[in-house]
Amino acid sequence: MMQNIILSKSNKQISGTVNLTGSKSECNRALVIEALSNGKVRVENVSDAADAVLLAGILRKTQESKARNQEVLAGDEANPHPATETPNLVDIGPAGTAMRFLTAYYAIQDDEVILTGSQRMKERPIGVLVDALRELGAHIDYEEKEGYPPIKLKGSFEQLTSKISIKGNISSQYITALLLIAARLPFGLELHIEGELTSRPYVEMTLAMLQSANIQHVWTDNVIAISNQEFATTSLYIEPDWSAASYWYAIAALADEAELFLTGLTPYSLQGDSVITEIMANFGITSQFKDGGVHLLKEAKPLSRKIFDMKECPDLAQTVIVVCAALGHEATFTGLETLKIKETDRILALQTELAKMGVKLIEKGQVYKLDCSEKFIPERMFINTYHDHRMAMAFAPLALIIPQLEFENGPVVDKSYPAFWTDLEKQGFTVEETQG
Repeated sequence: MMQNIILSKSNKQISGTVNLTGSKSECNRALVIEALSNGKVRVENVSDAADAVLLAGILRKTQESKARNQEVLAGDEANPHPATETPNLVDIGPAGTAMRFLTAYYAIQDDEVILTGSQRMKERPIGVLVDALRELGAHIDYEEKEGYPPIKLKGSFEQLTSKISIKGNISSQYITALLLIAARLPFGLELHIEGELTSRPYVEMTLAMLQSANIQHVWTDNVIAISNQEFATTSLYIEPDWSAASYWYAIAALADEAELFLTGLTPYSLQGDSVITEIMANFGITSQFKDGGVHLLKEAKPLSRKIFDMKECPDLAQTVIVVCAALGHEATFTGLETLKIKETDRILALQTELAKMGVKLIEKGQVYKLDCSEKFIPERMFINTYHDHRMAMAFAPLALIIPQLEFENGPVVDKSYPAFWTDLEKQGFTVEETQG
């Protein structure tokens, strides 16, 4: 039986201190950099998000296997070419970032690997990245459906070119996956980005983290160039997760009174989701950085902003849309193009769940508008999470205005914020577990 969560809050006041886990986005990049550096780079403050724990374990096993194989080859002079083994099966479950990053990582390794995942992962496209890697010289086959996982990476990489092009309006994870391996390519990489770049802050985060490991780049207009070069011996410290922080900003926005302290966060973050401070200022939430974190304070302020462009922070979209819906604020949203290929079709999921309180999210081309004309506050609301951690956490703040919420599959939050329900309980929410 699936474990559901029943969530409620007896009042609309919130105060206290929250210690957030390390950023999943930063951690996943750092773990791949660590693996590519052959031990020169070490990751500190590794996130306890399920995706990061899974990726760390897979990369650790791969590194250990490589070390064993090297020992065998070094000690087997009589047989320098041992028989080819059955390809390793690597199952990343629902971890989309891991699928993209590992596709590029294994493409330049020697061993054969079959990379697979959950049923939803098999529905999420990977063709753009596979095409780019094939163009570079990778040997990759599809095991089932063309353009989708599972895929077989055959090793024996021989670089054919250093110049490739990729569309800028696709997932930034494809671009990041290529940039992460660039310094390990014999001829380096010259990546031409076609059109406008979606989620630019995530690409900037990747480049900044590579630079921290001594991998230099040149970004001129729409071209990012990284030469073949060595990683430095260094440590990468993972910041607390601004995406996780966004749910506490949403809680503050829906509270009557709010005073929260989120530890470890700084105004100089690599994470694009730190823009939540600017977005939530529209909802009367002030952010003061001091004492080794950020203090949130709710102040009375009329809400006037009508248009929110989420192009550079798509992981905040559900959070901001739900807050606007709860307040009956008929805002317009743009930059949501990538939401349909996430853990679920997040547009459809939002439309379905918001309808349970009479709110419509109307799609017109690439523009989305909230219609709150028939909004109502039910006594109880059941939230389907669609195996999507952000659906659960984005809707949780509604417990401040709806007497009782029940969430299908409560453990889904483990993907990025395992302590979410526990942290809510510490801040005065009632959290009950039940069998769905």
